[in-house]
Order: sequence, then C-alpha cells, then structure tokens
Amino acid sequence: MNELNWGIIGCGNVTEVKSGPAFNKVPHSHLHAVMRRDAALAADYAKRHGVPQWYADAAQLINDPVVNAIYIATPPASHEEYALAAIAAGKPVYLEKPMALTAAAARRIATAAKANNVKLSVAHYRRGQPLYQYVRKCVRENRLGNIRAVTLRLHKPFPENAGWHVDPKVSGGGLFHDLAPHQLDILYSLFGRPRILSSSALNQQQVYPVPDLVAGHLLFNAQILADGLWTFGAPAEADTDTCEIVGTAGSISFNFFGHPACLLRIGDHEEKIVFESLAHVQQPMIAAVSAFFRGEGDNPCTGEEGAEVMEIIEELTQTD
Repeated sequence: MNELNWGIIGCGNVTEVKSGPAFNKVPHSHLHAVMRRDAALAADYAKRHGVPQWYADAAQLINDPVVNAIYIATPPASHEEYALAAIAAGKPVYLEKPMALTAAAARRIATAAKANNVKLSVAHYRRGQPLYQYVRKCVRENRLGNIRAVTLRLHKPFPENAGWHVDPKVSGGGLFHDLAPHQLDILYSLFGRPRILSSSALNQQQVYPVPDLVAGHLLFNAQILADGLWTFGAPAEADTDTCEIVGTAGSISFNFFGHPACLLRIGDHEEKIVFESLAHVQQPMIAAVSAFFRGEGDNPCTGEEGAEVMEIIEELTQTD
C-alpha cells in the first residue's frame, strides 16, 4: 500500500481540528471520504475541508473502492459494529478511544483484526506527542532512578450539558471513560498492565447515571504504586490536572489536558520544559499509524493494548 486514502466514519467535533486535517498533512496520506448519519452535516464537513466524497451510510464508505484505510470517530457504542465491518472488508482501522463500549467488545475487535490479518491501531494519541515522548525518555533512560510512585489527580467541574458522554448506553460510562483513558494509557505504555489493589466509583451528585468520582490504587511491576483520584463535581477554582512520577533519583510532573509542559527535578536541579502546542493533536499518532499501515513502522498502539486499557477502566469503575 503506497498511498493511504482515508475514510472517516463519524466526522463530528473531534475530527474538526484534533484529527481530521492531519490526514492530509502526513506523508502518503489523503482524506478521501467522510461519513455522518446526518447527510447535510456530512456534506458540509466535506465542503469545508475539501474532502472529495461524503456519505450518510457507513457501509457505503467502507465499500468505497478508493478508501483503503478507515478512521472510526463515532461514540463508543458503534465502534464494534463499524470496526468489525471494516475488518471484514479487509481495510485497516484506526479506532478512537475508548476503544469500545465494553472491554469484551474491545477484545472482540482485536481478535477479529488478528484473525483476519487486518491492521488495527487505537487512537491513544498522546503516546506520539513530544511531552509524553520526553516523559518516556526520562523513565526509560533511568534519569529518575528506580520508579517508586505515581500520583495522578484530575478535578473538573461537572458540566451541565455533557450530552452522550454521560449516557452509559452510548459512552460506556461518564467523563471518566472519556478522559481517564488518556492518562491510564500513558501509565500503561510506561509500566505495563497494573494490578488494581483497590478502587471506588461513586455517583455523588446523582445528576447522571454514571460515576462522577473514581479513586484507585494501582500496582505496576509489583513495585510501583500509583494513586489516582478523578472528581467531576469540583468547583471551578479547584480545577486540577496533575501527574507526578517519583523515582529514587528525581521526579517529573506534568499535565494531560493543559499546555504541554513538565517540571523535572533531579537532585538540586529543577527545570521546566515547555513544548510547542500542536495545531492538530493527533498528527504525530496519525503519522505513526500511517507508516504502520504502509508497512514502514511498528504499530503505535495495538488492539490488544487498547483492550487492556478498557479492562483497567472497567476494573476501576466496578460498583457493587
């Protein structure tokens, strides 16, 4: 496959800036078609972004003979249906996170891709961004020494109108399912699959039928203790987004949803490193996925990895 001609299933808000334009900005990659169930919105997107073809039916996009790679950016409830259809058509899939409505569905997608020898990558796109590449380098090169602990805090006001994000039949959960996968995947990519020591998931506000507070203690590599707390009912002045990784030689602190920067402390030395904001935050990942689909690179996030992150999410949000 020399040139990728992408089709997007679900050309909604996430594709306007974060991902969609990037498909025309990486080597040997072109955005050929988009699909949305609302034909008028699909046509409008295609016109505004200069996309040659649009559809209101996913099957038509999947079966477009020009389309040879598919990006699925719909809400999670339809990920499995569309991913399995694209895999059955033999077309490689770039699948938005969270990977599916449930971990079991994510596993079915990963299994189908492997059984049909179809390439599948999951859009845990922070893996490709410079900030997290730098954090990975510090950990892998042992600049922090032996890693001992991770502290993660995310406190956000609960939005009055969260739409489908807080409908478990569409999203699988609440804002935790929307935001925490970014954080948990970075920890997973650094340290592997954790053992969940304890967790609590509460619906404190009783506004939507999903947890709005999640807490968990995770053990990585049988020696790295991670403590996470996610609240989605905090006042605006308490808005917090921090992650700190502490080792025997130093520490590094960074955020996930603000300006890309980190604070590195090694002994008496303290350094703040600021990274340039990306115009299209998924572009590094899309470049890596495109190289993988073309046979020129490794898979930056496999279906099996995406399914494991889904399993971590489900373990942390189990309620009795």
